[in-house]
Amino acid sequence: MSRRRDELKALLGGAPPAEAEAPEPQATASEPRPRSHSSSGAVKAMGLALGNLRAEAEDARVLREQVARGERVVEIDPNLVEPAFVADRLSQPDRSDEAFDALCRSIEEGGQEVPVLLRPHPEPERARAGWYQTAYGHRRVAAARALGLKVRAVVRPLSDVELVVAQGKENSERRDLSFIERALFAEALLQRGFERATVQSALSLHKAEMTRLLQVAEAVPAAIARAIGPAPKAGRTRWMLLSDQLKTASARDKAEREIATERFAKATSDERFVLMLERLTRKARPANAAPEALAESGGRVVAAFRADAKRPVIEFKGEGAFAAFVASEIPALYAAFKAQEDED
Repeated sequence: MSRRRDELKALLGGAPPAEAEAPEPQATASEPRPRSHSSSGAVKAMGLALGNLRAEAEDARVLREQVARGERVVEIDPNLVEPAFVADRLSQPDRSDEAFDALCRSIEEGGQEVPVLLRPHPEPERARAGWYQTAYGHRRVAAARALGLKVRAVVRPLSDVELVVAQGKENSERRDLSFIERALFAEALLQRGFERATVQSALSLHKAEMTRLLQVAEAVPAAIARAIGPAPKAGRTRWMLLSDQLKTASARDKAEREIATERFAKATSDERFVLMLERLTRKARPANAAPEALAESGGRVVAAFRADAKRPVIEFKGEGAFAAFVASEIPALYAAFKAQEDED
């Protein structure tokens, strides 16, 4: 009983068990040793409790080791999970993201099949409070949070470099990131001081591919890219074409006006890309072009329009009554023009 009592103290943080137990004094014939059924039951109960504590302590130790090695999938409150320090996605669950909605339905109906990869939070105080940081699986974490479920995760100690390599490789292997997302992710990693070789490894890129990604990331302002979104159908060729169109301040101003339109706000990400490209590649009327004849339905020319770069001119043919009528309609025409410009 004494040995079991010492072992129990050791498990609960008391003194370690003694190396040897002193023999109990033997009862003499004149003084028989009393035996009690109640004390025997207490000893048995203590033995069972001690065994349970040993088993729980061993389970906890094994769990800690498995989590440290990333060998065990655990369930974690997604409200205690922060995103990685570099975002790899442009899609936002709070904007019409059909893929995210489909992911939520899938998890709600069939559960989360693929665990996410987390690391204990790199800030010691937050780590002690039970916080984690995502290496990959941001959308699955967001879906679990939206559904009020715990997220299934593998937790593994990771350095910053190990985190971004794992983050990039998982997305590359699943072909999950669009061209512009990969471009902005690569640029963000370089800006945080990661070596170019590390970034190429993280995204599984060749040198030429890396160069094209960075060219587009540099030419397309981040605000415009975020407004368009991932545009998964756009691809490298059309993003490079769009980046060529955004080299001037006037083009970027035109892009900002397109973003402010109602049609842009209502469109999907791929539709927003098309609207932006069409807006920027719309051809202006060439300066000093030949006069354009303006004819009535019967074919008679009533005026000619000359698109002079500095001072466009309309020349009326014949009597001045029609010219006077057009002049009186100019305020209404200008108001209609401004309304259309604001809509475009």
